[in-house]
Amino acid sequence: MAAIKSPKKLIEVALPLDDINVASAREKSIRHGHPSTLHLWWARRPLAAARAVIFAQMVNDPGGERGYYAGKTRAQADAEREELFQILRDLVLWENTNNEEVLARARAAIAKSWRETCELNKGKPGFDPEQLPAFHDPFAGGGALPLGNYSAPP
Repeated sequence: MAAIKSPKKLIEVALPLDDINVASAREKSIRHGHPSTLHLWWARRPLAAARAVIFAQMVNDPGGERGYYAGKTRAQADAEREELFQILRDLVLWENTNNEEVLARARAAIAKSWRETCELNKGKPGFDPEQLPAFHDPFAGGGALPLGNYSAPP
């Protein structure tokens, strides 16, 4: 069987770390209406960081091995990457937890990346563009990763 082709993910190339760090730090000071107020977990991860990691792992980087795909200029790849960064910046804000417009943009980017990956692996089992793969958190993450993934596509 041929090897599985996996495009680089956004998390492998670049992230707007300053924005993620600011949102994560700000989230720690929220005292009303935040899941962390329900139970004190000694190693709880900020939901902002969890959402950023999940999203960045699920979307393909717009550039290829050279920083851009054939037929796409470096400037086009950079512009698409900036669009993904903006989705990520919006996604990590606690105020946007239930913002359907932000969640719809994130879901669309994830679905687009999955369709691209399925196209690269056409005919191989498990690569159905209409069925996203399951999400697993093998290290439990204090519940932050499954909760952060809660708003991902069904």
